[in-house]
Amino acid sequence: MLKAAKSLVMASSESHRVFPTRYWESKTKERRRYSKEEIARRGQEWYEREIHPKVEASSRGKILVIDNETGAYEIDDDHVAANHRARAKHPDAVLYGMRIGYPTLGKLGGGWRTVQP
Repeated sequence: MLKAAKSLVMASSESHRVFPTRYWESKTKERRRYSKEEIARRGQEWYEREIHPKVEASSRGKILVIDNETGAYEIDDDHVAANHRARAKHPDAVLYGMRIGYPTLGKLGGGWRTVQP
């Protein structure tokens, strides 16, 4: 009984992860595969080409989540909230997250280094 409950908890927690795998299936069961590098490259391209001029000055330090296929984006102070709103609009979207004006989304120790314009 305990073993079955433990496997059920593990299975349910795995399905609720923010980014479970790098495989995405649409509702039509079409399977798309992107490498981490491809996701990052496409996200950066969307940001530089379409989003940067609109948000850089007013949203510095906030989290930006970009749909890599449509260019739709969400901005929030909280990464999880931005991700949930993006997923609500497009449940099968391939998302890319970044912190506006910084080289990384998060940090482990140390201080923040900003990107000079």
